[in-house]
Amino acid sequence: MIQVEHLTKRYGSHTAVDDISFTVEDGCIYGLLGPNGAGKSTTMNILTGYLSATDGTVTIHGHDIAEEPAAAKACIGYLPEQPPLYQDMTVREYLLFVAELKGTRKKADRIAAVENACARTGLQEMAGRLIRNLSKGYRQRVGIAGALLGSPKVIILDEPTVGLDPAQMIEIRSLIHDLGKTHTVILSSHILSEVQTVCDRVLIIAHGKLVAQGTPEELAGKLAARGTISATAQGGREAVLAAAATVPGLTDLRVTAEKGGEVSFTAVSESGADLRGALSLALAKADCPVLNLSAESMSLEDVFLQLTETPENQETNEEEAE
Repeated sequence: MIQVEHLTKRYGSHTAVDDISFTVEDGCIYGLLGPNGAGKSTTMNILTGYLSATDGTVTIHGHDIAEEPAAAKACIGYLPEQPPLYQDMTVREYLLFVAELKGTRKKADRIAAVENACARTGLQEMAGRLIRNLSKGYRQRVGIAGALLGSPKVIILDEPTVGLDPAQMIEIRSLIHDLGKTHTVILSSHILSEVQTVCDRVLIIAHGKLVAQGTPEELAGKLAARGTISATAQGGREAVLAAAATVPGLTDLRVTAEKGGEVSFTAVSESGADLRGALSLALAKADCPVLNLSAESMSLEDVFLQLTETPENQETNEEEAE
């Protein structure tokens, strides 16, 4: 089990990870989901001991990563976003080297461990080839095989399918699913479909904060209950938004366009209730005639984009509409 409590990482005035807390249970595949720059890789690097936290603690199977780094790291197999492979080694040479680095002293044990890792990752036929001659997908497999050496309890994969073609992505996702049968797996990604396909639980990070967590089904059920309304009304920007803001349960008002005395905007119904009638009435009372009004269910992708949209982008969109 991994216990993360109030994890924070600052670089000067920039906060990359902001007071994150979560628990990783044994025997599950966890997806760390978020856009580029959300803080996923920083969180991964702290979990694996590559970076120290500014505040907070990470405990891996009872070992504090800061106070007992060797014991904690022995529980982890890690594949960074850019696998540190030696291009002029063969696959077998590289994995034997990694096994030795991880403390497997006897040659016979190293050979057996490497053969087992190659078998689990589908590298048997590639073991004698130079790493530089492998495709990106097979190089990812080599990185995962290296992470398996040393029999770690937890496998941590940072963007394991980045840069792969669709066929390679499917193969790596299938491999990750198989690893989840014998290991606790944490993978980071900014691809929603990938996390939905392979993960038992999802942690969504945005702007360095943990904004949602649960099983894919729980998140889909919870967030799909939200509905979005698109509307266009006549009147000034402030009058239209003020009228819409009076509707109970209507949140996240955002102007999408403003031209010729007409204001277009979107809003979210948190309960999923159809609030078009209440919105139409509120706008009419404010002398802002409704020109267009529509509602649709919110997909998980839509909600993910809302949860992870940066405040800077919101401000830019509003400024462009002025």
